[in-house]
Amino acid sequence: MRALSLSSLADQHLATARAASSGRSAHTVYGGHEHALRQTLLALTGGQRLDEHESPGEATLHVLHGRVRLTSADDGVEAGAGELLVIPDARHALQALDDAVVLLTVAKSR
Repeated sequence: MRALSLSSLADQHLATARAASSGRSAHTVYGGHEHALRQTLLALTGGQRLDEHESPGEATLHVLHGRVRLTSADDGVEAGAGELLVIPDARHALQALDDAVVLLTVAKSR
C-alpha cells in the first residue's frame, strides 16, 4: 500500500509547467497503458490547451487547482478546484483558464 500527496504533486508539476516552453507537465499517478485504469496528473499554465482529441474510455477530470474549460462539438463547461467533470464520449478539448492542475482518470475498455 502507498499514499501520494496530490497537493505536493500538483505544486511540483505546476512549477515544471511554468518553466516549460510548452506550459505543460504530466505525471502518471496510477496505471499505464497495460492497465484498465489510469490516473494522470496534468498541469497547464493559463491559456494552454489540449487540442481536440478522443477519449480511450470512460473518463473524469477532477480539478485540483485553478479553472479549466472542457469543450466538445456541441457543449462546454467551466470548472474550478474541487469540481469533477465527466468527460463526454466524443471528441473534446481542455483549456486552462488560469494556471490549473487536474487529475484525469480513464477506465479503458478491454
